[in-house]
Amino acid sequence: MCGRTACSLAADKLRRACAYRDRRGQHRQPEWVRQERYQPSYNKGPQSRGPVLLSRRHLHQDADSSERVLMDMRWGLVPSWFKQDSLSKLQFNTSNCRSDTMLSKSSYKGALLNGKRCVVLADGFYEWQQQSGGKQPYFIYFPQTKDAMDKETEGDEEWKGWRLLTMAGIFDCWKPPGEGEMLYSYTIITVDASKDVSFIHDRQVRPGKGVAGMPAILDGDEAIRKWLDFAEVPTQEAVKLIQPTENIVFHPVSTFVNNIRNNTPECVAPIELGAKKEVKATPGNKVMLGWLKSSQEDSPQKKENDLPKWTSQVIHTCLPKKTSADVLQQWLGKQGQPAAKKHKA
Repeated sequence: MCGRTACSLAADKLRRACAYRDRRGQHRQPEWVRQERYQPSYNKGPQSRGPVLLSRRHLHQDADSSERVLMDMRWGLVPSWFKQDSLSKLQFNTSNCRSDTMLSKSSYKGALLNGKRCVVLADGFYEWQQQSGGKQPYFIYFPQTKDAMDKETEGDEEWKGWRLLTMAGIFDCWKPPGEGEMLYSYTIITVDASKDVSFIHDRQVRPGKGVAGMPAILDGDEAIRKWLDFAEVPTQEAVKLIQPTENIVFHPVSTFVNNIRNNTPECVAPIELGAKKEVKATPGNKVMLGWLKSSQEDSPQKKENDLPKWTSQVIHTCLPKKTSADVLQQWLGKQGQPAAKKHKA
């Protein structure tokens, strides 16, 4: 399953990171819809809100279906046919949707057949490996280029920063009874774990919890185009894109991320398993370190009201014993955190 993600880019940088070419080959950036609702976070969970891409035609019927917009939606799909007056009465978990049942489950089938396909954006996602002493979290993301350090470029220049993970999703629109506002919400489609991450969290049956897998990742703009352009690519063709991918890397992170109240770069920072204090310097750490350094200005925990908004509880800022700046300074002094890697059997 996919139960925790990070998406730390500020709204304007997120838009630039999602640049694409439309049907006419023109370079474009997706427009934001309700940008003010988006809040960056290193530690997003279900029932919070997250950024997604969708076809502009879902909002404007005369729009070119290849045009894209950005929207902040609730994580956890609420079906349009849900008749209750409160989301607390939704009795099933819709944060993930299994690919092998998405065309049969009533929660997803109607939305999928009506073309309500979206791309869920994240820096990466977290998975936990069961070990004898507890669970070890890992951060999983696309391989990054050496210059993926969120360089400040102007206008429509090509994005040189972090390559966002693009996950296939389904969204729906629910109108609560009375005068309530239309709610847009999404689910992340899951597939069997790829060989590289199967040792972390294989798709195994868990008593009372169903089956676990990994997100269906859309690798490359052509796959994103086909998934989003529902007017040109029919459902039966689009679902062929839903496959495990091997093009991912990962590294272990601190159990600091286990508490969803913790929302700083420490959540995604690499650690070396078994190391008590010092970590070994390696040449492959420049990309992650650069990204973490550049993220300081946009750190989601700078303001308490930047924390994820929950419907059922109040979240208070939970500061770590060391600030993220302290931790980064320690890494800089030692030149090191472990490089991202792929698992070798």
